[in-house]
Amino acid sequence: MKFYKKGDKKLLNAWAFYDWANSVYPLVISTAIFPIYFKSITGGDSVDFFWFKSIENDAFIGYISSFTFLILAIISPLLSGIADHTGYKKLFMKIFCYLGSFSCILLYNFDLDNFDLGIIYYFFAVVGFWGSLVFYNSYLPDIANADQQDMTSAKGYSLGYLGSIILLIFCLFLTQFPESFGLIDKTQAVKTSFVLVGVWWFLFSQYSFHYLPGRKHYNLEKRNLYSLKTFLSGFNQLISVVKQLKVNNKLRIFLFSFFIFTIPTQTIILLASYFGADLNEISWKDEETMQSGLIIAIIVIQILAAAGAYVSAKLSDYLGNINTLICINILWATICFFGYFVTSPLEFYIAAGFIGLGMGGIQSLSRSTYSKLIDVKYSTSYFSFYDVSQKLSIVLGTAIYATMDIYTGSIRLAILLFALFFIPSIYILTRISKL
Repeated sequence: MKFYKKGDKKLLNAWAFYDWANSVYPLVISTAIFPIYFKSITGGDSVDFFWFKSIENDAFIGYISSFTFLILAIISPLLSGIADHTGYKKLFMKIFCYLGSFSCILLYNFDLDNFDLGIIYYFFAVVGFWGSLVFYNSYLPDIANADQQDMTSAKGYSLGYLGSIILLIFCLFLTQFPESFGLIDKTQAVKTSFVLVGVWWFLFSQYSFHYLPGRKHYNLEKRNLYSLKTFLSGFNQLISVVKQLKVNNKLRIFLFSFFIFTIPTQTIILLASYFGADLNEISWKDEETMQSGLIIAIIVIQILAAAGAYVSAKLSDYLGNINTLICINILWATICFFGYFVTSPLEFYIAAGFIGLGMGGIQSLSRSTYSKLIDVKYSTSYFSFYDVSQKLSIVLGTAIYATMDIYTGSIRLAILLFALFFIPSIYILTRISKL
C-alpha cells in the first residue's frame, strides 16, 4: 500500500472525509429522528429494561447515555495507549466505525416488541460513534503539518455538517412520503432511515481507511495485540502521558479551559432542539409549525456551522488560535445571554444561526489547537484525554440543565447560568497566551 507524506492533499482530504461519513449519525439519529421515534413508541409511559422496571422514558434514555459515556471514559484511554504502543490506530478506528454503523442498521428492528435488544443496538451505535472519534481525531497531527491543522480540521467539520444535511433531507422526504418510496408507512420509513445512516457511514468511511496510515507506517515492532504484555505496555504508555501532562503547563491549562467551555457549548448543541420544541417556551402556532420550524433551525445550524469552522480557521491565521478561541467564547456567552430572552420563532431562528457559527468555530478550532500542543508520538493517548474531558463536560452540563428544569420549571435560567461559565474559560485562555 502506498504511503502518503505528511501534508499531502490526498491524505488530508481522505482524513477530513471521515467527518462526511460519520456525521450523519449525530444529526439524523441523535438529533432529528431517533428521539422522536423513541418518544412515539414509548409515549408518555415508563419503560421496562431487563430487570429494571417502570423507568420514566426520558430519564431512561438519559441513564443509558450516561452509562455509555462512562464506559467510553474507562476504555478509551486504555485502548488509546495500546494503539500508540502497537500502531494499530486504524484497526481500532475501523472496529468502532463498523460497530457503530452496523448497530445503526440493526436499529431497523427496534420497536416495543424488541425493546431490550433495540436499546443494546442503540448503546453500541453510541459507543461506535464516539469511540471511533478518539482515533480519528488523533490522526490530525500525524497527517497534517502545524500550519495545515486549523484548515484541515475545519474542512472535516464542514464536510460533516453539509453531508449530514443531504441525508437528513432525504430521510425527511422518506418519512413524509413513504408510499412514494415503496414503504408501508411512516414507521417503516423511520426505520429505513436508521439503515441508511449505517450504510452511509460504512461506505463513505472506506475512502478514509484506504488512505489513512496503518501500523506499518509507524515503523513499530510488530506486537501481539492480544497479549498481557501489550495490555500492560499500553497501560504504562498511558501513565507516561499523564506524567507529561503534569509538566506541560500550556497543554494542561488548555485542557482545563476546554472542559469548562465545553460544558455550556455541548449541552446547548445537544439540547437546543428540546428547548425549541417546548410550546411553553417558544410561541409556535401549533405542533405542526413547531416541527417544521425545528427542521429549518437544524438546517440553518448545520449550514452556518460549516461557515463558522472556516471563518475560525481564517481568523486564527491573523489572531492566533488562543485569541480566536477567546473571541468565540465571547460569542457563545452572548448567545447564552440572548437565549434567555428568546420567545418568538424569529428570535429562535436568529439564535440557531449564531449557535451554528459558534458550534463550527469552537469544535473545529479546539481540535486543531489541542493537536498543535501534543506530542505526536503519543497522539492517540493524548486525544483520549481530550475525549474524556468532553464526555465529562457533557455529563455535568446535562445534569445542570435537567436540575434547573426540575427546580424552576424552565430551562431559561440554565441557559443564563451557562453564560457565566465563559468567564473563567476566557480568563484561563488568556493565561495560556502569556506562557
